[in-house]
Amino acid sequence: MAGGVGSRFWPMSTTEKPKQFIDVLGVGKSLLQLTMERFNGICDPENVWVVTNKKYADMVREQLPEVPAGNVLCEPCRRNTAPCIAYVSWRIKSIDPKANIVVTPSDHIVMNTTEFQRVITQCMKFTADSDAILTLGMKPNRPETGYGYIQADLSSNSARNKEIFRVDSFKEKPDLQLALKYIQNKSYYWNAGIFVWNVNTIVNAFRIYQPTISRIFEGMRDIYGTEKEQEVIDERFPECENISVDFAIMEKVDEIFVCPADFGWSDLGTWGSLYLQSKKDLSGNCIIGDNVYLYDTHNCVIHTMNHQRVVVQGLENYIVAEEDGKLLICRLNDEQRIRQFSGED
Repeated sequence: MAGGVGSRFWPMSTTEKPKQFIDVLGVGKSLLQLTMERFNGICDPENVWVVTNKKYADMVREQLPEVPAGNVLCEPCRRNTAPCIAYVSWRIKSIDPKANIVVTPSDHIVMNTTEFQRVITQCMKFTADSDAILTLGMKPNRPETGYGYIQADLSSNSARNKEIFRVDSFKEKPDLQLALKYIQNKSYYWNAGIFVWNVNTIVNAFRIYQPTISRIFEGMRDIYGTEKEQEVIDERFPECENISVDFAIMEKVDEIFVCPADFGWSDLGTWGSLYLQSKKDLSGNCIIGDNVYLYDTHNCVIHTMNHQRVVVQGLENYIVAEEDGKLLICRLNDEQRIRQFSGED
């Protein structure tokens, strides 16, 4: 899923070039490219599908030339994750009625790719020949209020995979007091928004729980893969309800499971989350960029990749970021309030 307008990494990311298309980590690859890379050995490029907004399609094709151009599906407007997943599911089903599918955001990071690949492989074995819907739950390491949570029933695991448990309930983003209670209870996990299922399972779930959305994409079976597909999608896609797959499907189905995992995951939603996930110097600074010189500076994020020399002195708990002549200097805990002045929030 690569259609989000994530501009929270301003000035690096904007609505014209959201965070999935930028090199947030300073490794020479965008988050989209890193997402593609961690599926090496799991999924061949010709079996990768990217759903994005029409205005980002060229960037997807430029950054992922190995993915067939026809596998880049274009949404004419934003309608959240449920219509996005419904569209690609019916599209895949038109080619392979027995497909096994992993749905993942394109703008998250994973620090331990080897463990990620192991977990995904095991999950795909679990869903290949069953009607189970499986989601990944990240083991929390702090009382995070920015994530939804999954409560697992740890009293008994699945007979087919001892690492997988039934979902007890989904929890909305909590306040700090509730988040503290969650991390003291080992049955709570962060909801990463990564799902595994076979194509018949998810299509049938839409038919049962979201019949209106189902009828839209079911009614287009004759045009998938034809020259008319985009024209009809442009016409019918806006009719879909704006709803997340969590509300549309996940919180309604009975056969739903969670696989707890720990592979260094973050949704990388803010500069603060980048700071938490990044390596730091002895003064606690996260430095992304060459020729950065810091003096009497502590616990800061410095992201300046386009300058020959950057010198910072006397800052603590600050963000310093530059891109295309736009410079951000603000306190780490003020970044949300500052975004209103960028024109991107």
